[in-house]
Amino acid sequence: MVRIDVEYRGRLRCVSVHEPSRAELLTDAPRDNQGEGASFSPTDLVGTALATCVLTTMGIVAQRHGWAMEGATATVLKHMVADPARRIGKLELTVRMPAGLDARARETLERTAHTCPVHQSLAPNVEVPMTFLWDAVPA
Repeated sequence: MVRIDVEYRGRLRCVSVHEPSRAELLTDAPRDNQGEGASFSPTDLVGTALATCVLTTMGIVAQRHGWAMEGATATVLKHMVADPARRIGKLELTVRMPAGLDARARETLERTAHTCPVHQSLAPNVEVPMTFLWDAVPA
């Protein structure tokens, strides 16, 4: 269990505190939903959680096998929908991986990405297409 305390600060902004580390995170409503867009929105954090979870779980597996993954990057494009309710409709993820990983490593890491805890926690009506660009980062 991890405790996260959240305080509403007004003007559609919240500050969250991660209890174990005391790290703070500010959220703001997006401009298209009455906010200023001055920080991550709550739905931006869902996309961020997906991308970081994918890279982290891939990193765990890579580390276990001795595969170098340093320098890997991910970009997520969040698409909102409004019908029947405002929600995340699609999170498009592009993962750029370093050179030097063989076919077995690539297959294992892609399977790992698709089974990360955040991906497994998303509602089935959220599309999550993933693209892997191998040899896209210098080793």
